[in-house]
Amino acid sequence: MEPVSPGVERPAKPDEAPGCPQAAELALLQQWHGLHSGVRRLTDDLLADVEERQGLAPSSFQALMFLVTAPGQAAPMNQLSAALGFSTAGTTKVVDRLAEAGLVERRPSDADRRVVYTALTEAGAKSVREASGVLVRALRSRVLEPLGEDRFRAIAEAIATLDPGAADGPC
Repeated sequence: MEPVSPGVERPAKPDEAPGCPQAAELALLQQWHGLHSGVRRLTDDLLADVEERQGLAPSSFQALMFLVTAPGQAAPMNQLSAALGFSTAGTTKVVDRLAEAGLVERRPSDADRRVVYTALTEAGAKSVREASGVLVRALRSRVLEPLGEDRFRAIAEAIATLDPGAADGPC
């Protein structure tokens, strides 16, 4: 088949509806949809287990997980926003809830008065350890048992190679 320039539709074959992907393209799109939606639903279910058993909303658990792996278990608010994929206002709401619960505290930066750090408290570290245990048990029953450890490791390693920011992580 001749290559088609970007933005130019290739002519439909007689057995194809105009604008529809070819069979191979459709199969690829369906595989992606299955992977994406399956991982999203699994993640939602796993985080719901954590919330049900530990009382931590998914956004709160994700914030605590980021902080527990950050240097000094603290991070500037802008880093936390980037890690959560939230706006500044959204991150502030999460941090406000966590601070009210005594799980984090805000600290000024020694180097720059404009920067505010969010730091894990002892209660926050305990809470995230317990919640991580819930997540690990759920992962074992919902992922490792059906797939097996080797298959899961291979999938995780393959997917990790596609993450352009993976090398930037704290651990």
